[in-house]
Amino acid sequence: MIIRPTERVALFIDGANLYSATKALDFDIDYKKLRAEFTSKGTLIRAFYYTALNEEADYSPLRPLIDWLDYNGYTMVTKPTKEFTDSQGRRRIKGNMDIEIAVDAMEMAEHIDHMVLFSGDGDFRSLVEAVQRKGVRVTVVSTIKSHPPMIADELRRQADSFVELLTLQDAIGRNASARQQTPVDDDEDDDDDEYYDYEDDVDADYDPA
Repeated sequence: MIIRPTERVALFIDGANLYSATKALDFDIDYKKLRAEFTSKGTLIRAFYYTALNEEADYSPLRPLIDWLDYNGYTMVTKPTKEFTDSQGRRRIKGNMDIEIAVDAMEMAEHIDHMVLFSGDGDFRSLVEAVQRKGVRVTVVSTIKSHPPMIADELRRQADSFVELLTLQDAIGRNASARQQTPVDDDEDDDDDEYYDYEDDVDADYDPA
């Protein structure tokens, strides 16, 4: 990943998509290390993290992570999930954050030189193209090492550069001892990033160390 020291950088993290990718690769993100990694490479203007929340639940396993990020240099963008029943009668929780990411990216384009998008969602191809037209370089971080790959081919082609998430494991991954202290429940629900079933899986006692 090439980020020039003089570049103004903004991170756009699609929480559900990134969680699905790291789960497929069997490692967890240390968000303190992630922010430090990009701060060391350029001028980090903003680090956005997007996720939907089930506000009707008494307790959300995402809340400790969200609170930690909010206090440690991340800009949190959240919205309530929407519950519905699919055609097979299964209860689903929908929480797509594409619009929020697109709006923020277009607003920030005038103030940055380099956009780093943590998502493999092909719906962002048009957004990436629009940001590029404003003179912003775009790096997409996702993975082709999962089965199937998490990165959409059209998004990878549109980006100025693609970074394989697995190559960042040493730089931004949580250490083994931290993972052993707070194991993740391996629920085999559908991992479509539009549906926030990952709330049931995310670590309820997030510790960046």
